[in-house]
Amino acid sequence: MKFAVVGAGAIGGYLGAKLALAGEPVTFIARGRNLAAIQTGGMKLVLEDGGEQIARDVGAFERMAEAGPHDVILLTVKAHQVAAVAADLQSLCHADTAIVTMQNGIPWWYFHKHGGALEDRPIESADPDGSAGRSIDPGRIIGAVVYPAAELTAPGAVKVIEGNRFSLGELDGASTPRIQAIAASLIKAGFKAPISSDIRSEIWLKLWGNLSFNPISALTHATLVDICRFPLTRALVAAMMTEAQSVGEKLGATFRVSLEKRIAGAEKVGAHKTSMLQDVELGKAIEIEALVGSVAELGRMTQTPTPHIDAVYACASLLAKTLAAQRGRLRVEPLG
Repeated sequence: MKFAVVGAGAIGGYLGAKLALAGEPVTFIARGRNLAAIQTGGMKLVLEDGGEQIARDVGAFERMAEAGPHDVILLTVKAHQVAAVAADLQSLCHADTAIVTMQNGIPWWYFHKHGGALEDRPIESADPDGSAGRSIDPGRIIGAVVYPAAELTAPGAVKVIEGNRFSLGELDGASTPRIQAIAASLIKAGFKAPISSDIRSEIWLKLWGNLSFNPISALTHATLVDICRFPLTRALVAAMMTEAQSVGEKLGATFRVSLEKRIAGAEKVGAHKTSMLQDVELGKAIEIEALVGSVAELGRMTQTPTPHIDAVYACASLLAKTLAAQRGRLRVEPLG
């Protein structure tokens, strides 16, 4: 299968490199120094055990129109970046191209084939101007949940922190030939790629922790283990997760692990900075709407109170606004 990776960051680089090393044709859509590095030296991976691999036989383009049609698009840009690329994705598509969405948080397509009173209801937090909904044919979409942690350490270089699982799911829960083929390619590349009959519940399970740990870490500059072991923030995490579970269950989601087990899993990751904290330190835009604002929005849709989520969302939103206005970044550094 011919794969296009739109967003050659940490997760896109990890996926694309491993697929290319397994013999799949891979094209990266990138820009700037990252594009130049991939074009000249390929995509470098530093694995969990310290070993290094370089996928040299890959394509790399800045403009999607230059890359031509592909069988599968791995959409690995962050949620707030989807609108900027949505209209151009069509140039990577042929009649049967599948688009695998790999954003954190509640996706814009959440209510497509969901059933019930909210069928096809747009989610403003996930797609503020409606561009994703207008530009991306929902029939192409395969949902995915990204479990690994990785960092783009330099242009064209990704360090894998931990994990190799990417859950996949058709929006109607079917096990189709196309999703089976994509899963087989990922498994061949060394990933775990289970096919879920309920991808929305998988999304909630991942989001369950992200909606609390990410903004709290961005506000406090604490790692996962620090948040979990500090009683006040651990209690805040639990309160936010409890509210989110109530929202998710009203929408038909099931939570197959306990709240305490989910928190314990985050604690075991250790002194890891969440992606939102990394973005604050680097002065990048943060995924506040998809991870937190969307759950608050779904709370309003389902008439479910979310006071703790709302409060953290307000503070993290102001932090994002301040950093954007000042074009600044924020990090804690030792006193000289």
